[in-house]
Amino acid sequence: MTSKNSTIDQELIRQLAMLLTETDLSEIEVEHADLRIRVARTITVAPAAVQVSAPVPVASAVVVAPVEANPANHPGVVPSPMVGTAYRSPEPGAKSFIEVGDTVREGQTLLIVEAMKTMNQIPSPRSGTVKAIMVIDGQPVEYGEPLLIIE
Repeated sequence: MTSKNSTIDQELIRQLAMLLTETDLSEIEVEHADLRIRVARTITVAPAAVQVSAPVPVASAVVVAPVEANPANHPGVVPSPMVGTAYRSPEPGAKSFIEVGDTVREGQTLLIVEAMKTMNQIPSPRSGTVKAIMVIDGQPVEYGEPLLIIE
């Protein structure tokens, strides 16, 4: 990689980091030709608060932020009940089912996980406030993977 490409890559990383902040996304990935850049924010889950820090660059063109706490151990975690693709809204371009800070009621649809061409609504297991959303729209998820936290 030449220094000119390195400067372009650094500027692209800065722009993607700003986009994360502006859109309240937790991660974004861009791939073009032989360049692949992933920018993610660290989400630290504490019993009373969620902290988000700036992206942390690593040695390669991929930017990854380490997870400081294991959200799977949080008492308010909502795990994925299946392997599939998570969608935060009912259709492309539509408003998300929920956002961080929203109050939800038990049984309310939180998101959809598509598995084997079937759209499965994921209901809230309890009433509370959405403290963190750990998936982005269209992200593949595994069984038991933390999707969000409700307190």
